[in-house]
Amino acid sequence: MAVRRPDSLADSFATSYAGVVAFLAVAAEGNFAKAGDRLGIGRSAISRSVQKLEAQLGVRLFVRTTRSTALTVEGQRFYDQCHPGVERIVRALDDMRELREGPPSGPLHVSSTVSFGRQVVAPLLAGFRESHPHISIELRLGDSPVDLVNERVDIAFRNGRMEDSQVIARKLIPMRRVLCASPAYVARYGLPQSIDALAEHRCVNLRLASGRLHEWVFRSEGEWRKVVPNAMLTFNDADLVLQSVLDGHGVAQLADYQVVRHLRAGALVACLPQVAPDDYGHYLCFLSRRHLPARMRAFIDYMTAHIRALDLPDAIS
Repeated sequence: MAVRRPDSLADSFATSYAGVVAFLAVAAEGNFAKAGDRLGIGRSAISRSVQKLEAQLGVRLFVRTTRSTALTVEGQRFYDQCHPGVERIVRALDDMRELREGPPSGPLHVSSTVSFGRQVVAPLLAGFRESHPHISIELRLGDSPVDLVNERVDIAFRNGRMEDSQVIARKLIPMRRVLCASPAYVARYGLPQSIDALAEHRCVNLRLASGRLHEWVFRSEGEWRKVVPNAMLTFNDADLVLQSVLDGHGVAQLADYQVVRHLRAGALVACLPQVAPDDYGHYLCFLSRRHLPARMRAFIDYMTAHIRALDLPDAIS
């Protein structure tokens, strides 16, 4: 039969922590009644807790008379060792209250897809930092799926359709997928007049981080239709796809935030808006609504308000 080795950590949990708290209160107040008042419990409860602690430790902690209460030698030694630990716990509690109730502060780890991060999230960070100078931000860009837990990401921006029930997903704005080309391309080749007509056009496509080619999605007569075009040019970077379309090399289906300013400026022309999908979105994602740090609440509220103010869909209708 194996002999159980002493484990000071496990044994410490068997010690009455109520007794330790009562002991420290009596030592600080010099009186059982005052210690009870400080802790909001009766004098008899304080006395029982201290007696139980003395029994567990096997020493007397106080010398008590009708007029005074003083620490024994052993009690003083126990107090000297306990007090610094309690002070650290109190400071930790105060620090957590300041994080929760004081000005938002501390680090935030934020993730976003590359193009959305560059064009939408990053330009808003300077304004956020002006409003919240005590919050530091690390923005990580990548098009691969993000594991919020294992990658220690506080907030992630995602595009498309949200099907992950493990995260809280706040829809910021609708996401439109816009089929478009440059005026120079239109002058030379015209615009496709139907989904089937895409086969007759020069297309530019994106290879996703997963290695798959980007499927162009359409909503026609209430039915989903997905097309992988026979592309003349393919890139693994969405911004390169956009630049190729701006340069007149072909037609591509791009996200609204990529093309909105180019559509407004006349540098791009949209086509087939009647079959653009309407149930995609740009989402801000995090793991839980419970006990959110003030810095996360501040960032979520700021980004939600400012991204919605961009009013992207109206420029594409």
